[in-house]
This record gives sequence, C-alpha cells and structure tokens, in this order.
Amino acid sequence: MTSKTHEKTKTFLNRKLSHEFFIGKRFEAGIVLLGTEIKSLRNGNGDLEKSFIHLDRYHRLVWINAYIHPYSFGTNCNHEPTRSRLLLLHRREINELRGALERKGESVFPTKLYFQHGLAKLEIAICKAKKLYDKRYDLKKRAEQRDLERTFRTHLSSSM
Repeated sequence: MTSKTHEKTKTFLNRKLSHEFFIGKRFEAGIVLLGTEIKSLRNGNGDLEKSFIHLDRYHRLVWINAYIHPYSFGTNCNHEPTRSRLLLLHRREINELRGALERKGESVFPTKLYFQHGLAKLEIAICKAKKLYDKRYDLKKRAEQRDLERTFRTHLSSSM
C-alpha cells in the first residue's frame, strides 16, 4: 500500500546541455552539501545551467559554479551560493571520468539533480561538443517531429 503523504521530490534539469553537447555515459554521484544548501534545494532553489565538473589536484571530482540560492531562513552562517562541492563516486567511476576529462574534446557536465531516499544525487555525463551543423540537424528533426505530431492530432480529431 502506498502512502500519499510522501514529499514531492524536486528535480533540477540542465536543459541547454542536450542542445550544445552529445550526451554519453551517465553516472550517479553523491554530493557533499551543507545543511543550508540541502534545505534550499528542498525548497526548489537551485540552478545547474553554468556548472561543470572538474578534477582537482588530489584526483577528486569537484562540482564548480553551481548556484544554490542562500537559504531564506538561514542566519549569518549561510553558505556561499557558488562554492565548489565535492562529488562522491566509486574509484572506478572516478578513473573513467578522469580519463574522459583528460581526452581532448570530452567534458563532464551535470545533467540532473534530484533526491533519492532523502539524499541529494547528481547525475553527471560525459559530453562531446556539437558542431553547428549538428545543432541545425537536431532543430530540423525536432521541428519535423512536432509537425508530424500536429498532423496526427488534427487527423485524429477530425475523424472522430
């Protein structure tokens, strides 16, 4: 029997990423957050758009430039909105992502931030930049798909 009183989970998406990059293999990472950061994220105050993943000199993955709005009920000890945050992954996953970061033409970006069993998780992906003609092709394909769906919808509504 399911409970209807469970908390509605917040999900933050990086929508522009699929337009600018080919998205490859995805990983799920834990995040080292402060208390006011997790409270702010639960209230729906966060942004992934300009953030990226970097490898520091200790071979740890760091989430940089992510904006988490300061907690509205926080005191003067509130967190800095764009501070660097450590990511928690298994060693083999870190090694795979490190290889991607060292290869030319590949980057690692966050695609989604969500809550799972009360913990904040970050979905990150290995990405390759798209050329201008790839972006145009995707826009053309999306427009054709939209026109096709519109045609089917009008055809179905007129036949009823």
